[in-house]
Parts: sequence; structure tokens; C-alpha cells
Amino acid sequence: MAKKQAPDTRPEIYVSTDVEADGPIPGPHSMLSFASVAMLADKTVVGTFSANLETLPGAAGHPVQMQWWKTQPEAWAACRRDLQRPEDAMPRYVEWVESLPGKPVFVAFPAGFDFTWVFWYMMRFVGRSPFGWAALDIKTVGFALTGLPYRKAVKAAFPAHWHDPLPHTHVALDDALEQGALFCNMLTELRAREAALAALPPAADTPESDPKPAV
Repeated sequence: MAKKQAPDTRPEIYVSTDVEADGPIPGPHSMLSFASVAMLADKTVVGTFSANLETLPGAAGHPVQMQWWKTQPEAWAACRRDLQRPEDAMPRYVEWVESLPGKPVFVAFPAGFDFTWVFWYMMRFVGRSPFGWAALDIKTVGFALTGLPYRKAVKAAFPAHWHDPLPHTHVALDDALEQGALFCNMLTELRAREAALAALPPAADTPESDPKPAV
């Protein structure tokens, strides 16, 4: 009989990740640069990983995205230096995630964009994902904490105390650090709310009304 696997008691490590790309989807377009910052819930940085990538064979920049890049010359220059082949960078990235001293959780804003890219590249060039098939979306956490409509749950609408004084430059590592700190601050507030609710005395039982006498 197979032995039961011991439960994984390692803490979660939040891998805040930012992607810079030349289009909306991988395959026809390319991931130009990506970075991850591995953080504990208290914002302790466990490690970082970043890479600028060569474009995919046969892929091309989307006209709308390339027009936007023309407005970001410094970020464009930053993501086009020291290029690596995806088939070299992605195995090193997966091995880095797997070496973290905890259970990795992919975190992004919005996760629907960044995880789509990173997951596609991991499966294409490595064949596995250390994150499984799931990602934690910071926008959704903000939606739940603020009560705002989902479409209005944007960074500018979040409380000031969630934001650390960190730059958002469209350089992947800068943005991964900024949004990772944002997430950890939101998580701290979530845990404080949970603790406050747990400390409330139990609600008094409401006495049941006397049943009507049978006729």
C-alpha cells in the first residue's frame, strides 16, 4: 500500500510577476520581458528573476501595442538589451520558482494577462508549470476588499495606505516589485479584517416565538 504523502507545511510565497509584450496574446506576438519578485506576506523579498527575451520566430508586434511602445522609449530600451532565447530563459525561471523555500503562488495585476503569457511560455519551452493552472489576481482582491464594481477596481481607486512609494515604469522588475508590495498590503488588511471578525462575540440566540396553539 502506498504511503500517504506528508502535508506540505511550507508557507506560501507570492510570486509577483509583470510581463511586457508586443501584442495581446502569445504565439502571434512575443513576450519581450518578464520579471518575478518572490515575497512573503510581510513583504520580505525572498528573491527576484528577470529576463529580456528574443522574439518568437514568425511573430510580429501588434500595431496598437507597437504604437504604445513608441510613447515609452526608456522602457522599450530597457526590455531590448541583453536578450535571451526563451528556450534558455524559461527553464531557468521554472527551476528558480521550484527552488523557492515555500509554495509558489503566481500573483499579478491583472493575472489574466500576465499569467496567460508566462504559462504559455512555460508550457511551450519547459513543459510544466510550478504554479499549476491557477493565478491570484490582485484586481479581484481589490474588488472584494473595496466593494467597488469590478471594472472600477483599479489602482487609482484603492486606498492610499495600500500603495508603497515605489515606481511603476513599465520595466518588468520595477512593476513586479510595486504590485507585489501592493498585494501584500492588501493581504495584511484582509487578515486584519478576518481577525477582527473572529474576535467578535457570538451573536445571541434569538428566542423562537411561541408556536400558535392548535385549533
